[in-house]
Parts: sequence; C-alpha cells; structure tokens
Amino acid sequence: MPLRDRKVIVTGGPTVEPLDPVRFISNRSTGKMGRAIADAAYMRAREVVFIHGPMHESLLEHTPYRMVEIESTVELLDAVLSELQPDCVLIMAAAPADYRPAEKSPVKIKKKEEELTLRLVKNPDILKTVADIRGKNSALRNMFLVGFAAEMENIENYAMRKLVEKDLDFICVNDVGRHDAGFGVDTNIVTIFSRWGERLELPLLSKKDIALRIIDCVEEGITKKTDKLLP
Repeated sequence: MPLRDRKVIVTGGPTVEPLDPVRFISNRSTGKMGRAIADAAYMRAREVVFIHGPMHESLLEHTPYRMVEIESTVELLDAVLSELQPDCVLIMAAAPADYRPAEKSPVKIKKKEEELTLRLVKNPDILKTVADIRGKNSALRNMFLVGFAAEMENIENYAMRKLVEKDLDFICVNDVGRHDAGFGVDTNIVTIFSRWGERLELPLLSKKDIALRIIDCVEEGITKKTDKLLP
C-alpha cells in the first residue's frame, strides 16, 4: 500500500511536565522539524494528523491538516494511541520528556531553602509502547514506525541500539551539539538508519528539505517492506 493510501501521524515539539501551577520541566524543541515533516507528508499521504506540544503560534498557522495539541508525555501517548489504524505511518519527531515530577504541587512552590530536591519518575516510552502493540495486534502489523533521536556523542551506537530496542523501521538521528542543527534553528543534519541495514547521511539542509528527504525514505521503505516482505 503506497503512502498516498495511508494515514500519516506526525508528532512534534516538546512536552511539558508541571512542577506546580507556574513551573514545569521541558526541553528546547521548537517543533519546526515536526511541522516540516507534516507539511511534506500532506503532499503525498491520504491523511495527515500533527500531534504537537506547546509551540509558537506562528508555527501552527495555515495548516491544511488536522492538529491535536497536547502538553505532557502521557497526553502525547494517549493521543498517538487514539490515532493508530492499520497501515498507518507514525513519525515521532516530538521530543517528549523522559521524566516527570513524582508529585505536582497544587500551589506555587515558595523559595525557602538553599536547595530543593525534586523526585522524578520515568515517563512511558511512546515508540516502544506502539511497537509492542504492533507486535501483538495483527491488524497493525503493517504500521510503519519512524523514530527520532537527538544525540551529542556516540551517535551511531545510540541510534542502532534504539532502532533495535524499539523495533523501529527507521530512526533519524541529529547531532544537537552543533549550533546550526537541531533545536531552535531552521537547519538540520540528519542520518537515517533503517532496520534492514541501510544508512543515509543528509548534510546541512533546511528542515523543509530534510523533511522531504525523510518522506522519500518512508515511501521507499514501505515499498521495500511490501515487495520484499522484509521484517
């Protein structure tokens, strides 16, 4: 089934995990990469939905596809699971928080002591959860999963480990240690690893161009899995 007959679910932006009514834990993701991928997918897919965390309003304007706004990682997981369907494509370009505060204060935490200790608990791994569901549900067997990883060292080793552990079809890795790639800028450098051993290094490009190349790879990957019955 080609991409034009499939639903594409794209996630983007950060998640926020509240400490109290005014403070939260988050990260530097802007959602630019996710928005660019959703735009690129819309030109080729049957349906696109963009599930996003808090983003600047200018990045959410003039979207021809459906959008779902979330805040926390748990909310992101729930939104993703509600959108899954047979033969869909999930591209997880969002940057969900790995941990959340164990407790949320109902009132603003006052500055009292010299030190403040926070206890964090691990958030669910969204891609691993989806992969596990795919493995157990025959109706979702042909779902195509694409993960993202923002790394600063041992990039290839971490990428290959995540590709296997999360049972992904592709993983797109970018070096966020560079000032001209990753969070907060309009350019990126991405290496795409596939589950069947292929590797594609994309040089410094605009995020729009990176997004188009990713969608190219997704289309090619779907064809390979379908034609060659790859795992």
